[in-house]
Amino acid sequence: MRRIIIAFTFLGVAIFAEILSYLAFRRIFKNSKRFNWIWWITTVLFYGIFIVSQKYAPNHLRNWLVNVFFIIVITKLFAGLTFVIAELIRLSRNIIQKPTPEMSVSRREFSGKIALGVASLPFVSMNWGIFKTAYNFRIDRETIKIPNLPKVFRGFKIVQISDIHTGSLQNHHQLQKAIDLILEQKADLICFTGDLVNNRTDEVEPYIEQLQQIRAPYGVFSTLGNHDYGDYEEWESVEAKEQNFNAMLKAHQKIGWRLLMDEHVSIEKDGDKFFLIGVQNWGASYHFPKYGNLKKAYEGVEKEVAKILLSHDPSHFDVEVSNDYKDIQLTLSGHTHGFQFGVEIPGYVKWSPAQYIYKRWAGLYAKGDQQIYVNRGLGCLGYMGRIGIRPEITVITLA
Repeated sequence: MRRIIIAFTFLGVAIFAEILSYLAFRRIFKNSKRFNWIWWITTVLFYGIFIVSQKYAPNHLRNWLVNVFFIIVITKLFAGLTFVIAELIRLSRNIIQKPTPEMSVSRREFSGKIALGVASLPFVSMNWGIFKTAYNFRIDRETIKIPNLPKVFRGFKIVQISDIHTGSLQNHHQLQKAIDLILEQKADLICFTGDLVNNRTDEVEPYIEQLQQIRAPYGVFSTLGNHDYGDYEEWESVEAKEQNFNAMLKAHQKIGWRLLMDEHVSIEKDGDKFFLIGVQNWGASYHFPKYGNLKKAYEGVEKEVAKILLSHDPSHFDVEVSNDYKDIQLTLSGHTHGFQFGVEIPGYVKWSPAQYIYKRWAGLYAKGDQQIYVNRGLGCLGYMGRIGIRPEITVITLA
Protein backbone atom coordinates (compact mmCIF):
# COMPACT_ATOMS: atom_id res chain seq x y z
CA MET A 1 0.00 0.00 0.00
CA ARG A 2 2.79 2.41 0.94
CA ARG A 3 4.55 1.79 -2.38
CA ILE A 4 1.32 2.49 -4.27
CA ILE A 5 0.84 5.80 -2.42
CA ILE A 6 4.45 6.81 -3.13
CA ALA A 7 4.12 5.82 -6.80
CA PHE A 8 0.93 7.86 -7.28
CA THR A 9 2.47 10.82 -5.44
CA PHE A 10 5.50 10.82 -7.74
CA LEU A 11 3.23 10.39 -10.76
CA GLY A 12 1.13 13.37 -9.71
CA VAL A 13 4.21 15.55 -9.19
CA ALA A 14 5.66 14.44 -12.54
CA ILE A 15 2.45 15.22 -14.45
CA PHE A 16 2.19 18.58 -12.72
CA ALA A 17 5.82 19.38 -13.60
CA GLU A 18 5.45 18.28 -17.24
CA ILE A 19 2.33 20.31 -17.95
CA LEU A 20 3.48 23.53 -16.30
CA SER A 21 7.02 23.38 -17.72
CA TYR A 22 5.58 22.74 -21.19
CA LEU A 23 3.40 25.84 -20.88
CA ALA A 24 6.46 27.82 -19.78
CA PHE A 25 8.89 26.69 -22.47
CA ARG A 26 6.46 26.95 -25.37
CA ARG A 27 6.31 30.68 -24.64
CA ILE A 28 10.02 30.90 -25.52
CA PHE A 29 9.53 28.92 -28.74
CA LYS A 30 6.33 30.86 -29.58
CA ASN A 31 4.22 27.69 -29.48
CA SER A 32 5.73 26.31 -32.71
CA LYS A 33 4.41 22.97 -33.93
CA ARG A 34 7.95 21.61 -34.18
CA PHE A 35 8.54 22.40 -30.51
CA ASN A 36 5.27 20.72 -29.50
CA TRP A 37 6.12 17.52 -31.36
CA ILE A 38 9.71 17.38 -30.11
CA TRP A 39 8.65 18.07 -26.50
CA TRP A 40 5.97 15.40 -26.25
CA ILE A 41 7.75 12.70 -28.27
CA THR A 42 10.88 13.19 -26.14
CA THR A 43 8.82 13.15 -22.95
CA VAL A 44 6.96 9.95 -23.85
CA LEU A 45 10.22 8.20 -24.83
CA PHE A 46 11.90 9.37 -21.62
CA TYR A 47 9.16 8.01 -19.36
CA GLY A 48 8.94 4.80 -21.38
CA ILE A 49 12.68 4.13 -21.07
CA PHE A 50 12.59 4.94 -17.37
CA ILE A 51 9.67 2.58 -16.61
CA VAL A 52 11.14 -0.30 -18.63
CA SER A 53 14.58 0.19 -17.06
CA GLN A 54 13.22 -0.28 -13.56
CA LYS A 55 12.20 -3.80 -14.50
CA TYR A 56 14.94 -4.96 -16.85
CA ALA A 57 18.05 -2.73 -16.62
CA PRO A 58 21.16 -3.72 -14.61
CA ASN A 59 21.42 -2.12 -11.19
CA HIS A 60 24.07 0.48 -12.12
CA LEU A 61 22.21 1.67 -15.24
CA ARG A 62 18.96 1.73 -13.29
CA ASN A 63 20.53 3.98 -10.65
CA TRP A 64 21.77 6.41 -13.28
CA LEU A 65 18.37 6.55 -15.00
CA VAL A 66 16.68 7.20 -11.65
CA ASN A 67 19.00 10.18 -11.14
CA VAL A 68 18.46 11.50 -14.66
CA PHE A 69 14.72 11.18 -14.11
CA PHE A 70 14.93 12.90 -10.74
CA ILE A 71 17.01 15.81 -12.07
CA ILE A 72 14.74 16.38 -15.09
CA VAL A 73 11.51 16.24 -13.09
CA ILE A 74 12.82 18.58 -10.38
CA THR A 75 14.14 20.98 -13.02
CA LYS A 76 10.78 21.00 -14.79
CA LEU A 77 8.96 21.40 -11.49
CA PHE A 78 10.99 24.51 -10.65
CA ALA A 79 10.33 25.86 -14.13
CA GLY A 80 6.61 25.19 -13.84
CA LEU A 81 6.21 26.75 -10.40
CA THR A 82 8.22 29.81 -11.44
CA PHE A 83 6.06 30.15 -14.54
CA VAL A 84 2.85 30.07 -12.47
CA ILE A 85 4.18 32.77 -10.12
CA ALA A 86 5.35 34.91 -13.06
CA GLU A 87 1.97 34.54 -14.75
CA LEU A 88 0.10 35.59 -11.62
CA ILE A 89 2.30 38.67 -11.37
CA ARG A 90 1.76 39.40 -15.06
CA LEU A 91 -2.00 39.10 -14.80
CA SER A 92 -2.04 41.32 -11.70
CA ARG A 93 -0.02 43.98 -13.53
CA ASN A 94 -2.34 43.75 -16.53
CA ILE A 95 -5.33 44.44 -14.29
CA ILE A 96 -3.65 47.48 -12.74
CA GLN A 97 -2.16 48.80 -15.98
CA LYS A 98 -3.61 47.64 -19.27
CA PRO A 99 -0.64 46.87 -21.53
CA THR A 100 -0.18 47.67 -25.20
CA PRO A 101 -0.07 44.67 -27.59
CA GLU A 102 3.75 44.92 -27.70
CA MET A 103 4.00 45.01 -23.89
CA SER A 104 1.63 42.05 -23.61
CA VAL A 105 3.78 39.90 -25.93
CA SER A 106 6.95 40.95 -24.13
CA ARG A 107 5.55 40.10 -20.69
CA ARG A 108 4.29 36.71 -21.89
CA GLU A 109 7.73 35.84 -23.26
CA PHE A 110 9.35 37.07 -20.04
CA SER A 111 7.35 34.50 -18.01
CA GLY A 112 8.89 31.72 -20.08
CA LYS A 113 12.41 33.14 -19.91
CA ILE A 114 12.38 33.61 -16.15
CA ALA A 115 11.09 30.04 -15.76
CA LEU A 116 14.01 28.80 -17.88
CA GLY A 117 16.48 30.83 -15.82
CA VAL A 118 15.20 29.51 -12.48
CA ALA A 119 15.11 25.94 -13.82
CA SER A 120 18.85 26.13 -14.50
CA LEU A 121 19.55 26.46 -10.75
CA PRO A 122 18.41 22.95 -9.66
CA PHE A 123 19.78 21.46 -12.88
CA VAL A 124 23.28 22.83 -12.29
CA SER A 125 23.32 22.27 -8.50
CA MET A 126 22.08 18.67 -8.73
CA ASN A 127 24.67 17.78 -11.36
CA TRP A 128 27.34 19.49 -9.26
CA GLY A 129 26.16 17.40 -6.29
CA ILE A 130 26.68 14.18 -8.28
CA PHE A 131 30.00 14.90 -9.96
CA LYS A 132 31.72 17.11 -7.37
CA THR A 133 30.22 16.86 -3.89
CA ALA A 134 29.09 13.23 -3.62
CA TYR A 135 32.61 12.03 -2.81
CA ASN A 136 34.14 15.18 -1.36
CA PHE A 137 34.69 13.46 1.99
CA ARG A 138 34.86 15.41 5.23
CA ILE A 139 36.76 14.31 8.34
CA ASP A 140 34.79 15.17 11.48
CA ARG A 141 36.78 14.97 14.71
CA GLU A 142 35.17 14.69 18.14
CA THR A 143 36.67 14.19 21.58
CA ILE A 144 34.03 12.42 23.68
CA LYS A 145 34.29 12.06 27.43
CA ILE A 146 33.00 8.82 28.93
CA PRO A 147 32.92 9.12 32.76
CA ASN A 148 33.77 5.55 33.73
CA LEU A 149 36.20 4.86 30.89
CA PRO A 150 39.45 3.29 32.19
CA LYS A 151 42.45 5.63 31.95
CA VAL A 152 44.21 3.26 29.59
CA PHE A 153 41.57 4.05 26.93
CA ARG A 154 41.92 7.81 27.14
CA GLY A 155 43.14 8.91 23.74
CA PHE A 156 41.80 5.67 22.18
CA LYS A 157 40.77 6.50 18.62
CA ILE A 158 37.61 5.15 16.96
CA VAL A 159 36.79 5.79 13.30
CA GLN A 160 33.12 5.52 12.46
CA ILE A 161 31.82 5.05 8.92
CA SER A 162 28.26 4.38 7.87
CA ASP A 163 25.90 3.98 4.90
CA ILE A 164 28.35 3.05 2.15
CA HIS A 165 25.46 2.01 -0.15
CA THR A 166 27.70 0.18 -2.62
CA GLY A 167 24.78 -0.09 -5.06
CA SER A 168 25.09 3.65 -5.70
CA LEU A 169 28.87 3.83 -6.09
CA GLN A 170 29.87 5.21 -9.48
CA ASN A 171 33.33 3.63 -9.61
CA HIS A 172 36.08 2.02 -7.52
CA HIS A 173 38.14 5.20 -7.41
CA GLN A 174 35.61 6.96 -5.18
CA LEU A 175 35.58 4.15 -2.64
CA GLN A 176 39.37 3.94 -2.66
CA LYS A 177 39.59 7.65 -1.90
CA ALA A 178 37.46 7.06 1.21
CA ILE A 179 39.44 3.99 2.26
CA ASP A 180 42.73 5.88 1.99
CA LEU A 181 41.35 8.65 4.21
CA ILE A 182 40.09 6.10 6.74
CA LEU A 183 43.47 4.39 6.97
CA GLU A 184 45.28 7.74 7.27
CA GLN A 185 43.49 8.33 10.60
CA LYS A 186 45.45 5.47 12.27
CA ALA A 187 42.40 4.35 14.26
CA ASP A 188 42.63 1.87 17.11
CA LEU A 189 39.14 0.59 16.28
CA ILE A 190 36.83 1.04 13.29
CA CYS A 191 33.02 0.81 13.43
CA PHE A 192 30.61 0.53 10.51
CA THR A 193 27.01 1.37 11.43
CA GLY A 194 25.00 -0.22 8.66
CA ASP A 195 23.64 0.00 5.09
CA LEU A 196 26.35 -1.71 3.10
CA VAL A 197 24.01 -1.97 0.08
CA ASN A 198 20.87 -0.43 -1.37
CA ASN A 199 18.68 -3.44 -2.08
CA ARG A 200 20.64 -6.64 -2.74
CA THR A 201 23.76 -8.22 -1.31
CA ASP A 202 25.32 -8.75 -4.75
CA GLU A 203 25.79 -4.97 -4.98
CA VAL A 204 28.76 -5.25 -2.60
CA GLU A 205 30.47 -8.15 -4.39
CA PRO A 206 32.59 -5.98 -6.76
CA TYR A 207 33.92 -4.00 -3.78
CA ILE A 208 34.73 -6.76 -1.27
CA GLU A 209 38.43 -6.87 -2.13
CA GLN A 210 38.70 -3.09 -1.67
CA LEU A 211 36.80 -3.10 1.61
CA GLN A 212 39.18 -5.76 2.94
CA GLN A 213 41.80 -3.01 3.17
CA ILE A 214 39.93 -1.43 6.10
CA ARG A 215 41.76 -2.75 9.16
CA ALA A 216 42.53 -1.55 12.69
CA PRO A 217 44.62 -2.98 15.59
CA TYR A 218 41.56 -3.68 17.76
CA GLY A 219 39.40 -4.81 14.86
CA VAL A 220 36.62 -3.60 12.59
CA PHE A 221 33.09 -4.12 13.90
CA SER A 222 29.85 -3.68 12.00
CA THR A 223 26.11 -3.82 12.31
CA LEU A 224 23.20 -3.97 9.85
CA GLY A 225 21.08 -1.13 8.49
CA ASN A 226 17.54 -1.23 7.15
CA HIS A 227 18.78 -1.66 3.55
CA ASP A 228 20.83 -4.76 4.36
CA TYR A 229 17.89 -7.16 4.75
CA GLY A 230 16.57 -7.13 1.17
CA ASP A 231 13.27 -5.57 2.22
CA TYR A 232 13.24 -3.13 -0.72
CA GLU A 233 13.59 -5.73 -3.46
CA GLU A 234 10.89 -7.91 -5.02
CA TRP A 235 12.03 -11.52 -4.54
CA GLU A 236 10.86 -14.59 -6.39
CA SER A 237 10.31 -16.42 -3.12
CA VAL A 238 10.88 -16.30 0.62
CA GLU A 239 13.84 -18.63 0.11
CA ALA A 240 15.44 -16.19 -2.35
CA LYS A 241 15.24 -13.40 0.21
CA GLU A 242 16.73 -15.66 2.88
CA GLN A 243 19.59 -16.56 0.55
CA ASN A 244 20.24 -12.87 -0.01
CA PHE A 245 20.38 -12.25 3.73
CA ASN A 246 22.71 -15.19 4.31
CA ALA A 247 24.93 -13.80 1.58
CA MET A 248 24.99 -10.50 3.48
CA LEU A 249 26.27 -12.25 6.60
CA LYS A 250 28.95 -13.98 4.52
CA ALA A 251 29.90 -10.69 2.84
CA HIS A 252 30.83 -9.19 6.22
CA GLN A 253 32.92 -12.30 6.91
CA LYS A 254 34.68 -12.03 3.53
CA ILE A 255 35.48 -8.38 4.14
CA GLY A 256 36.86 -9.30 7.56
CA TRP A 257 34.44 -7.25 9.66
CA ARG A 258 33.01 -8.68 12.87
CA LEU A 259 29.26 -8.30 12.45
CA LEU A 260 27.50 -7.82 15.78
CA MET A 261 24.06 -9.41 15.58
CA ASP A 262 22.41 -8.42 18.87
CA GLU A 263 25.57 -9.23 20.79
CA HIS A 264 28.51 -7.59 22.50
CA VAL A 265 32.27 -7.92 22.70
CA SER A 266 34.81 -6.60 25.19
CA ILE A 267 37.60 -4.39 23.90
CA GLU A 268 40.57 -5.06 26.19
CA LYS A 269 43.79 -3.17 26.74
CA ASP A 270 46.38 -3.64 29.50
CA GLY A 271 43.93 -5.55 31.71
CA ASP A 272 41.08 -3.02 31.38
CA LYS A 273 38.12 -3.06 29.02
CA PHE A 274 34.96 -1.47 27.67
CA PHE A 275 32.01 -3.16 25.99
CA LEU A 276 31.07 -2.68 22.36
CA ILE A 277 27.43 -3.62 21.77
CA GLY A 278 25.88 -4.09 18.34
CA VAL A 279 22.20 -4.45 17.47
CA GLN A 280 20.43 -5.15 14.23
CA ASN A 281 18.36 -2.37 12.71
CA TRP A 282 15.78 -0.91 15.06
CA GLY A 283 13.88 2.25 14.13
CA ALA A 284 11.02 4.12 15.75
CA SER A 285 9.19 4.54 12.43
CA TYR A 286 6.68 1.83 11.51
CA HIS A 287 8.14 1.96 7.96
CA PHE A 288 11.25 0.13 9.18
CA PRO A 289 11.00 -3.36 10.71
CA LYS A 290 12.42 -3.70 14.23
CA TYR A 291 14.96 -6.49 13.84
CA GLY A 292 17.21 -5.47 16.70
CA ASN A 293 17.06 -6.94 20.20
CA LEU A 294 19.00 -4.72 22.59
CA LYS A 295 17.93 -6.80 25.58
CA LYS A 296 19.63 -9.83 24.07
CA ALA A 297 22.72 -7.83 23.08
CA TYR A 298 22.99 -6.38 26.59
CA GLU A 299 22.81 -9.69 28.46
CA GLY A 300 26.06 -10.46 30.26
CA VAL A 301 27.60 -6.99 30.23
CA GLU A 302 28.88 -5.62 33.51
CA LYS A 303 26.99 -2.54 34.68
CA GLU A 304 30.02 -0.67 35.99
CA VAL A 305 31.99 -1.05 32.73
CA ALA A 306 31.82 1.62 29.99
CA LYS A 307 29.64 0.76 26.99
CA ILE A 308 29.42 1.93 23.38
CA LEU A 309 26.45 0.90 21.24
CA LEU A 310 26.31 0.51 17.46
CA SER A 311 22.73 1.04 16.29
CA HIS A 312 22.02 2.14 12.72
CA ASP A 313 18.90 4.25 13.25
CA PRO A 314 19.31 7.24 15.64
CA SER A 315 15.62 7.14 16.61
CA HIS A 316 16.50 4.00 18.61
CA PHE A 317 18.42 6.24 21.03
CA ASP A 318 15.43 8.31 22.15
CA VAL A 319 12.84 5.53 22.19
CA GLU A 320 14.71 2.70 23.93
CA VAL A 321 18.38 3.36 24.67
CA SER A 322 18.04 6.57 26.70
CA ASN A 323 15.00 5.29 28.60
CA ASP A 324 15.89 1.70 29.45
CA TYR A 325 19.69 1.47 29.15
CA LYS A 326 21.03 4.57 30.83
CA ASP A 327 24.46 3.05 31.42
CA ILE A 328 25.18 2.98 27.66
CA GLN A 329 27.27 6.13 27.55
CA LEU A 330 27.73 6.48 23.79
CA THR A 331 25.66 5.40 20.79
CA LEU A 332 26.98 5.50 17.23
CA SER A 333 24.39 5.72 14.44
CA GLY A 334 23.98 6.68 10.77
CA HIS A 335 20.92 6.22 8.56
CA THR A 336 19.80 9.82 7.91
CA HIS A 337 22.55 10.91 5.44
CA GLY A 338 21.53 14.41 6.51
CA PHE A 339 19.07 13.84 3.64
CA GLN A 340 22.09 14.57 1.38
CA PHE A 341 20.79 18.13 1.24
CA GLY A 342 21.15 21.06 3.57
CA VAL A 343 23.26 23.98 4.73
CA GLU A 344 26.09 23.63 7.23
CA ILE A 345 28.25 26.57 8.26
CA PRO A 346 30.11 25.62 11.47
CA GLY A 347 29.13 27.90 14.33
CA TYR A 348 26.36 29.59 12.35
CA VAL A 349 23.95 27.36 10.44
CA LYS A 350 23.06 23.69 10.56
CA TRP A 351 19.89 22.90 8.63
CA SER A 352 18.47 20.01 6.64
CA PRO A 353 14.98 18.65 5.96
CA ALA A 354 16.21 15.65 7.98
CA GLN A 355 15.66 17.62 11.19
CA TYR A 356 11.89 17.59 10.67
CA ILE A 357 11.87 13.79 10.78
CA TYR A 358 14.81 12.88 13.00
CA LYS A 359 15.52 14.58 16.31
CA ARG A 360 19.18 13.54 16.01
CA TRP A 361 20.21 13.73 12.35
CA ALA A 362 23.91 14.68 12.14
CA GLY A 363 26.74 15.16 14.62
CA LEU A 364 26.99 14.84 18.39
CA TYR A 365 24.01 15.12 20.76
CA ALA A 366 23.65 14.69 24.51
CA LYS A 367 20.73 13.61 26.66
CA GLY A 368 21.61 13.64 30.33
CA ASP A 369 24.79 11.61 30.78
CA GLN A 370 24.33 9.79 27.48
CA GLN A 371 25.58 10.85 24.06
CA ILE A 372 24.88 9.85 20.47
CA TYR A 373 26.88 10.58 17.36
CA VAL A 374 25.03 10.45 14.02
CA ASN A 375 27.33 9.98 11.03
CA ARG A 376 26.26 11.69 7.79
CA GLY A 377 27.09 8.60 5.74
CA LEU A 378 29.82 7.73 3.28
CA GLY A 379 27.67 7.00 0.22
CA CYS A 380 24.41 8.05 -1.36
CA LEU A 381 20.96 6.57 -1.79
CA GLY A 382 18.46 7.39 -4.54
CA TYR A 383 19.94 10.69 -5.66
CA MET A 384 23.61 9.87 -6.24
CA GLY A 385 24.80 13.26 -5.08
CA ARG A 386 24.97 15.60 -2.11
CA ILE A 387 24.13 19.28 -1.90
CA GLY A 388 25.48 21.01 1.19
CA ILE A 389 25.84 17.81 3.25
CA ARG A 390 29.19 16.20 2.51
CA PRO A 391 29.93 12.48 3.05
CA GLU A 392 31.60 11.87 6.39
CA ILE A 393 34.34 9.91 8.09
CA THR A 394 34.13 10.41 11.87
CA VAL A 395 37.20 10.29 14.09
CA ILE A 396 36.26 9.92 17.77
CA THR A 397 38.90 10.25 20.48
CA LEU A 398 37.78 8.84 23.83
CA ALA A 399 38.51 10.87 26.95
